[in-house]
Amino acid sequence: MAAPKLGAMQLRIMRVLWRRGEAAAGAITEDLRKEMRVAHSTVQTLLRQLEEKGAVAHATRGREFLWRARIEEDKVTSSATRRFVKDVFEGSAFGLVAHLLKNEKLTGEEFARIRDLIDKEPS
Repeated sequence: MAAPKLGAMQLRIMRVLWRRGEAAAGAITEDLRKEMRVAHSTVQTLLRQLEEKGAVAHATRGREFLWRARIEEDKVTSSATRRFVKDVFEGSAFGLVAHLLKNEKLTGEEFARIRDLIDKEPS
């Protein structure tokens, strides 16, 4: 199954679920409120949208819904990255990497890790 396109808030909800495994909407809202202001009703609406996209599913425990991710984080990351590179850099991975190296402040450790990845990649 191809990963659905997710909005920024939907992606934040998915990150909570990937980290927790499963969670009730209230717990998801609490986690998100550590970073931003968000209404519980908004989280519930976004969970329903994510369920319609096939990204999450729920099970009932008493009167509470427990939500869990149905798609893997890596699939979402790969799909979103491919769309981003295609849309912003006309499909050029080099364009993305060049932009990051020229315009982002990388730590020495980050730069070394990038160099290691390049050195390990077969020609």
